[in-house]
Amino acid sequence: MLEYINILTESLPYLMQGAFITVAIVTAAMLIGLVLGLTMAVGIVFGNKATRAIFGFYIWFFRGVPLLVLLFLFYFGLFTWLGFNFSAMVAVALVLGMTTGAYQANIFKGAILSLPKGQFKAACALGMSERQAITSIVLPQVLRVSIPAWSNEFSIVLKDSALAFVIGAPEIMARTQFVASRTYQHLPLYITAGIIYFILTWAGVMLLARLEKRYRIPGYAQEGM
Repeated sequence: MLEYINILTESLPYLMQGAFITVAIVTAAMLIGLVLGLTMAVGIVFGNKATRAIFGFYIWFFRGVPLLVLLFLFYFGLFTWLGFNFSAMVAVALVLGMTTGAYQANIFKGAILSLPKGQFKAACALGMSERQAITSIVLPQVLRVSIPAWSNEFSIVLKDSALAFVIGAPEIMARTQFVASRTYQHLPLYITAGIIYFILTWAGVMLLARLEKRYRIPGYAQEGM
């Protein structure tokens, strides 16, 4: 028991450094996904047939291929083939961002369709262009009503980030695996890694719940656009 405690005491700072890297990867991925998701959701709802087909294929591809395959495909294949020399950490953030972008597109698409149709038509009737109506009327509401679903997506991306260890990104799981293989104390170290992931998930969900409460639209009801 004393040996377990000594190993955990010595390795905890090293694992916490991995936690900061995990947070950086997940934050970057969620922001990349936010931009991609919003763009594709607007394109699918308000765009023409070609735009819907292109974004639909993107969503179908990234939702249909396992994340582990995408990591190998982009890190060892496409990035190298295109001449990009990204570090493992940057590559993971990009691939996770592109993947969650496909899922976030469906979240934002649902939020857009849940808004009352009359708002968009009224904005256009008042003289706004479609672009102005989307950016000034639709998107601010979409971001607010999407927070609960976005919170679920954050939890999924955070847990998926553990796969980053397979390409050498020095996040929580990679560091846990390294210490466990060196000390042969797998059980206490993997329990510790699980606790760190749980704390990060809980903290992120609580933060987004506070944001949801603060920016909730009073009297909002899903009516359909």
